[in-house]
Amino acid sequence: MKIAVVGTGYVGLVTGTCLAETGNHVTCVDINEKKVEMMKNGKVPIYEPGLELLFNRNIHQGRLKFTTNLAEAVAEAKIIFMALPTPPGGDGSADLSYVLGAAKDIAKIITEYKVIVTKSTVPVGTADKVTAAMKEHASVEFAVVSNPEFLREGVAVEDFMKPDRVVIGTMDERARRLMGELYAPYVRQGNPIIYMDERSSELTKYAANSFLATKISFMNEIANMCEIVGADVDMVRRGIGADDRIGKRFLFAGIGYGGSCFPKDVQALVKSSEEVKYDFKILNSVLKVNEIQKKVLVEKVKKYFKGDIKGKKFAMWGLAFKPETDDIREAPSLYIIDELLAAGASVTAYDPEAMPNVKALLGDKISYAEDEYDALQDADALLIVTEWSAFRTPEFDKVESLLKNKAIFDGRNLYDLQKMLDCGFYYNSIGRKIVE
Repeated sequence: MKIAVVGTGYVGLVTGTCLAETGNHVTCVDINEKKVEMMKNGKVPIYEPGLELLFNRNIHQGRLKFTTNLAEAVAEAKIIFMALPTPPGGDGSADLSYVLGAAKDIAKIITEYKVIVTKSTVPVGTADKVTAAMKEHASVEFAVVSNPEFLREGVAVEDFMKPDRVVIGTMDERARRLMGELYAPYVRQGNPIIYMDERSSELTKYAANSFLATKISFMNEIANMCEIVGADVDMVRRGIGADDRIGKRFLFAGIGYGGSCFPKDVQALVKSSEEVKYDFKILNSVLKVNEIQKKVLVEKVKKYFKGDIKGKKFAMWGLAFKPETDDIREAPSLYIIDELLAAGASVTAYDPEAMPNVKALLGDKISYAEDEYDALQDADALLIVTEWSAFRTPEFDKVESLLKNKAIFDGRNLYDLQKMLDCGFYYNSIGRKIVE
């Protein structure tokens, strides 16, 4: 099948590449000429494990192409995916200008029936808005489908190729058949394609991400309670995670969620609820909890240094909002850095993938290390912010020799408490007793 994907951000590029991998001919469109030229030359503009292999294979085999020409991409495509940004506005609502603008442009150039798919995360009612915008300009029939993505950064290729479920929102039977045909190769093991109306599909995406964000914030609240009463959040996690009604995933305490999805989607759902005069009390609390949790590590640091960290130097392991990505959008590291700098401290950071993005954002406000040990040189303490695998089993003797103080503040609970006691570190993690 011939496919067009409008937008080559994270979702668009993964979608286009993975659709090409099952034999479809995909043309990806982007207005950024430099980016398009880079992709034509086989360079992937994002870091995502497993993507580069599929990307270059499908370019080589002629199934994956890139262009700045929308008409060229749309001309022969049966299905047109819109994977465009929906950034939060000042009030938290999703900005649909990119989506609606592309929809109007597509409507002006289609000459036969097409299926227009909103792959972007959009508020309830967006399919109706896209349809209305297109009807003003289209001279042929078309269908607008909601097909939310459920891609986890770091394992996005696997998530697309072997999805837990595919959600398709459409009341158009012809579009339903085409979408079912397109996704059939990805659900051969029996995972469902779930068909529903467009509005239910749009809300499904927001509901999924908001529920996961709620689980994270709930466990962070439990962790804070554990520190007060002397319980261990890891034991609590194991105790409740064994209940299959709750499940084991998204129960790890830490320093808050970040990334391109959870913060934006929770805010957008809260805003959508306000627009229909519904007070979404739980999600308002989730937002507040997460904002506080991102700074909890700094409060631990300040307490250790008796409230004064001016002139102190801190090593930071991890900048990305999660491992296996270079994404720093809403990353806890950025909030922690801001707090430390505001208090007069300095930061030397190391991250396997995200340092270029942070450097583009912060410049020389902080220092950047060659590796994790280089970051420790003459630092007053170590802060662990992202749970990269490389940080899980460090040489603790080397860590001790490089730090001024044997102090580790772990926002991801990477290390065993007994191990830290045996090594003689001051070790302060999340929701567990302090080792000193």
